[in-house]
Amino acid sequence: MNLYQEIEAYKPYNIQEEHDKKIMLKFIRENEDYLDRTNLIAHFSASIWTLNKAHTKVLMVYHNIYDSWSWIGGHADGIEDLRLVALRELEEETGIHNARLIREEIFSLEILTVNGHIRKEKYVPSHLHLNITFLAEADELEEVRMKPDENKGVQWFSLEDALKCPKEAWMIKNVYKKLIEQSKIQS
Repeated sequence: MNLYQEIEAYKPYNIQEEHDKKIMLKFIRENEDYLDRTNLIAHFSASIWTLNKAHTKVLMVYHNIYDSWSWIGGHADGIEDLRLVALRELEEETGIHNARLIREEIFSLEILTVNGHIRKEKYVPSHLHLNITFLAEADELEEVRMKPDENKGVQWFSLEDALKCPKEAWMIKNVYKKLIEQSKIQS
């Protein structure tokens, strides 16, 4: 199944996901470069909501660009299998090697705004991330490490604290709260 088919088969969790799903499908139909950040308007990214084995904690990073605790994720950069992207980002950003997807299907989807910023001494204009999230599980005793060019910290948080530590109110209300609710249902 290709990415379009996976998104098409996904059952939206809420009204935000219903709208974002339609936009994502239209964007794929109309843009050949939907997987590549050379598309300066929008491109696909993948995130991974990583729970401990008891499903009582979530792994988060202190993201340099957003200056806030956040989930883990990154750009598709031409890779259509966003599961691979999500798992790669988890390993690169946290050092976690032994995570496993709890389910292969898409866990969540959302369109995220990214403000203009400087990255590697170049200006990156404001754009959208058409984000696909996967649900994973990892051992919270596995050693974690930072990736200094992307984050200033890696830490397990209780699900309650995962709603208190980020600075981005929109992400807390519209993304992290949703992911916690969904993880209680689907994990």
